[in-house]
Amino acid sequence: MKFFSYDSKFSQLLLKLCYSSYLNLLWFICSLPIFTIGASTAALYYVSLKIVRGEEAHIGAMFFRAFRENFRQATVLWLILLAIGLFLGGDGYILYHLRQSSTGTMAVVWTLILALVIAAAVFYVIVLEYVFPLVASVRNSNAAMLKNSFLIGTHYLFASILVFAVHFAMFFAVVALFTPLIVFGEGLCALLSAWLLNRVLLSVSYDPDAEEDAP
Repeated sequence: MKFFSYDSKFSQLLLKLCYSSYLNLLWFICSLPIFTIGASTAALYYVSLKIVRGEEAHIGAMFFRAFRENFRQATVLWLILLAIGLFLGGDGYILYHLRQSSTGTMAVVWTLILALVIAAAVFYVIVLEYVFPLVASVRNSNAAMLKNSFLIGTHYLFASILVFAVHFAMFFAVVALFTPLIVFGEGLCALLSAWLLNRVLLSVSYDPDAEEDAP
């Protein structure tokens, strides 16, 4: 039946779901040491972007190749962002409790400072959404990766909101609706995010393999 043929939309959808589950497993295993989450996420987005562009082949080999090639930069960026995230989280926790225990002028002061921390956290999330897809797509310095992640993320704000919504929806679905959906987890989130960000990344980057294949 045409409905079940390899080229049918239904079969392709099932194939992409299988890819997402496999990628989610690879990402989870390679993220277990914690400090390797950056390299694992960069590899995940490298393969996800290839799948979205119809260039997938040997998914596992592509993942581990990208993991090795981006390991140093992605790990450094991840550790920087992890430290910033812990700092913002700690500040937010302390300021929230200071605000709760204060009255009058001090309550207003703590509220304003907390609002600044929340704003910084929003920009932090935007950078986090883009930095590893960029690592998977371009070669640049760490400082440039962070700066460009912020600039691109704020310029394409609607896409940034959609990527956040994808991750939030997956988190909500796993925690509150149907826990077995975790089998797709970050793999499916990365595929959907890659589909949302593909044109954005193509407009600001190049294929890292292009130079290697050029005569």
